[in-house]
Formats: sequence, structure tokens, C-alpha cells
Amino acid sequence: MKDITIGIDIGGTNTVFGFIDSNGKSWGEGTIPTQTRERFEDYLKDLFKAIDQTIRNSKEDLRVIGVGIGAPNGNYRTGTIDNAANLRWKGNLDLAKLIGEELKVPVKVTNDANAAALGERIFGGAKDMSDFMVITLGTGLGSGIVVNGDLLYGHDGFAGEVGHIIVRPGGRECGCGRRGCLETYVSATGVKRTAYKMLAKHLGESSLRDVPFNGLTAKMVADAANKGDLLAIEIFAYTGRMLGEALANVASVTSPKAIFFFGGLAKAGDLLFDPVREAMEKNILFLYKDKISLQASELGDDAAVLGASALIWNDKA
Repeated sequence: MKDITIGIDIGGTNTVFGFIDSNGKSWGEGTIPTQTRERFEDYLKDLFKAIDQTIRNSKEDLRVIGVGIGAPNGNYRTGTIDNAANLRWKGNLDLAKLIGEELKVPVKVTNDANAAALGERIFGGAKDMSDFMVITLGTGLGSGIVVNGDLLYGHDGFAGEVGHIIVRPGGRECGCGRRGCLETYVSATGVKRTAYKMLAKHLGESSLRDVPFNGLTAKMVADAANKGDLLAIEIFAYTGRMLGEALANVASVTSPKAIFFFGGLAKAGDLLFDPVREAMEKNILFLYKDKISLQASELGDDAAVLGASALIWNDKA
């Protein structure tokens, strides 16, 4: 019998799950739409049905020993989803309790960036590290911070939100209701906003001028930069500087050995990493200079599910 954990990633559009063993190997996976059901309980019924069917279809005799879940506003302390802005069900949802009662195994919940950090520690590039950070660069900016071998949660379960450090007081409006948060500058959405600001400010030629606002993506900016588009290169240089300056400050609090980057924007590679590294080292306190490595995540496309499952495997490491 093969012991596995179920890693579940709850996204705004789809929920993905996988059966992961202690070595990070998947023994089955599946997906369901997240928000087609009006009642949260009905969504969970669909999820249980899909999990049960996937187990039945497996050629291995699988034994589920726990469930780890990455979810928006997932609260590790309470096992709930607390007022997630991108989910249709409001209030505090008793996710761990309801799944635990159905599957009769331990269930742990956190947000997707924290899950990614644990996944990096158990299955990725941070296996021998007790102090590191994972930055997820997607539509927003998420972060998972590991200190002395443990994830930083804070007293309420929501610590470590690097994306909501204010880097420009009175700056860009953020979805959290404040202005000037880092993720309004450093994220796929932030790159898009920077692009249009620079297009308006500079008169130079750029292939980006022909793209309507709603059609522009961070990948288009990266592709243009890699083709030598000077404006696109400056957009990534600006974005990298913003992130590097912020990480220089965060390093003074956590002193990480490494910072791992994950997500669509991180695929820009050195186009982003080089200005981040330069700005971080330029602004960092002398005690931490040249001590922190910047690395791409080693988890690959299954990062979300691996990270969620690591919530359980971490306790058994």
C-alpha cells in the first residue's frame, strides 16, 4: 500500500488536486471548476466525488494519510478561508473541518505562497535550508517566509505579506484598499500598469504601442524586451528595481539564505533577476551583502499541488 497525501490548490477558476508521495511523485491528479456552485457545501461534494473517482481509477492501492490545501486567504491557525476576495462564498469557510469530517484524515490549510515555500523546502531547491523565502509573481505578489525551519504565520495566520509592503506612499491603488503596495508595481498586473505609464511618458518606438490595454500581458512585454525593445527593457528594469529595493528591506528582518521566485513573471529570467539582484545589493545593509542567492523555483508546473501536499509531509520530515 502506498501512503500519499492529497495536495489541493483552490484557484479562482479551477481547483486542482494530486496524490503525492513522500518523494514528490504524483500517483493521480484531477481538477474541477471552483465557482460553478452557489453553495460551498455543493462545491465540496463535487470535490469529494472527483477525489474518490480518481482513487478508484488508480492502479495502485493508495492510502490517504492527510490533506494539504493552498487557498486564497487560507488561515493555517484556524483551517478556514477568511473572506477571500476572488471566491463567491463570503465569510469564514470551515474548510479543514468539513474535509476532515468527510475523509477522516488530518487537514491543513494555508495560502498558496506559504504552500509554495513548504513545497520548495520538502521537494525543491530549499531542502537543506532553514531560512529562505519564496516570492510568487503572478497576477499579484505572494510570499512565503521560512525562519528557523518554520513558516512565518504570525499570531493570526496571515504574516509575511511582502506584496503589501507600501513602497510608494500615496502611489498606485491596490486591491487591498490601500495605495502604493509592492504588488501594484511588481506583478503581472503591475508590469502592465508600468507599461502604459511609460508609453505615455516616452515617445520612442515600441511594439507595445500597437497593443490595446486589455490585450497587453506581462509575457508580451518580456517577449518584446528579449527582442531588443528598449521601452520593454526599461519596464522590466523598473520592475526589478522596485522588487530589489523591497527585498533589501525584508532581508534586514529575516536574513534569508536564498530567495526563490515562482510564477509567470518569474519566467522572464535574467530580464527580471538582474535588476532585482543589482538593486537589492545596492540597497541592502552591509551585514547581508553578497549572502543571499536569488533562484528560480525548482518545483515546476506542479508547484501548487506539491506545495499543498507538503503541509502534511513537512510534519513527517
